[in-house]
Amino acid sequence: MIKVFGSNLSRGLEAHKSGQITKKCPGGRRALADLVPLDVNNRALVAAGLRRLRAGQGCAGLRALIRASGRDESRLTAADIGFAVGPRLNAAGRLEDMALGIECLLTDDPQRAAELAAVLERINAERRNVQQDMVDAAEAALARTHLDQGAPPLAPCLFDPDWHPGVVGLVASKMKERLHRPVLAFAPSEPGSGTLRGSARSIPGFHIRDALAAVDANHPGLIERFGGHAMAAGLTLAQAHLPAFEQAWRAHALQVLDAGLLQAELHSDGELRPQEFDRFHAETLRDGGPWGQGFPEPLFDGGFEVLEWRTVGERHLKLTLRHPDRREPLSAIHFGGWHGTPPPSRAHLAYRLAPDDYRGGQAIQLIVEHLEALDP
Repeated sequence: MIKVFGSNLSRGLEAHKSGQITKKCPGGRRALADLVPLDVNNRALVAAGLRRLRAGQGCAGLRALIRASGRDESRLTAADIGFAVGPRLNAAGRLEDMALGIECLLTDDPQRAAELAAVLERINAERRNVQQDMVDAAEAALARTHLDQGAPPLAPCLFDPDWHPGVVGLVASKMKERLHRPVLAFAPSEPGSGTLRGSARSIPGFHIRDALAAVDANHPGLIERFGGHAMAAGLTLAQAHLPAFEQAWRAHALQVLDAGLLQAELHSDGELRPQEFDRFHAETLRDGGPWGQGFPEPLFDGGFEVLEWRTVGERHLKLTLRHPDRREPLSAIHFGGWHGTPPPSRAHLAYRLAPDDYRGGQAIQLIVEHLEALDP
């Protein structure tokens, strides 16, 4: 569902600057490298940090990670930190030893920083492969459950003895995005330990840490320890307690989760006018950040004709679009948009407007968040 709060780009930008959209969209999007709200204080700190990084004043380790991720330091955005630099830094703690990431941040030697960034790049590539295998297994398990029960679980609780404990949070996040439901994912803490490490991701309106606290209060001793905040949490429990925990978790979800929360909504700032599809407006939106959890980047919607399409990297859709009131075609990409069937010839899109630095010049592209068919 797409809810419209603005009717053009200028009104959308003013609404974001005044905080109107933030108040109406408390869920927002992902913060820089966590699911913590980008409140006034955090946003000021992030903005100051980005200014320093763009000016080349970052520490040797961060500058090396930015180069390793293929980003342009002078045009670095909050999204680059959240989706490129952060994952490389976090990868060591997920699969190996976080000391590598700490050393990378602390070293003053550019050569050593470059060496460590290269190691973190390799570990991050391994992390992506491990994550994809785990996500595929989670999707297969949920598909079987869907067939058996006729609907996705209300609050899925996933476990696989072969999963890596450092990656379960990413699996929970991916499944939460696919289903728009709170998701928990578990893996053995250590082989043969008999203890599970779990990670939880939630949706707006369902406080995941408070939900775990309620289960813990009603079933003392079931959870060994837990912590987190509204959108993300972690917990540890004995593997022998998993069936009882699943039962208690399902009971709490049935009691607390309102059906309305399970309907995903995209909050749009409205349609862009034909003349607003240009580099100036794309850069203005990019530089209006930092955007993040609780302060979402402007999102627009409208109908387009799909002129051409192709798959990129197995799971993404690259699109060439035509706006009904614009002669020049538009380039777009829908990350994770390939599900085995071609896109419709006419589509209603929710999208972000962004500079296309890969093509350079005055190029822009639409980053598609949602696509649904329009009647021919």
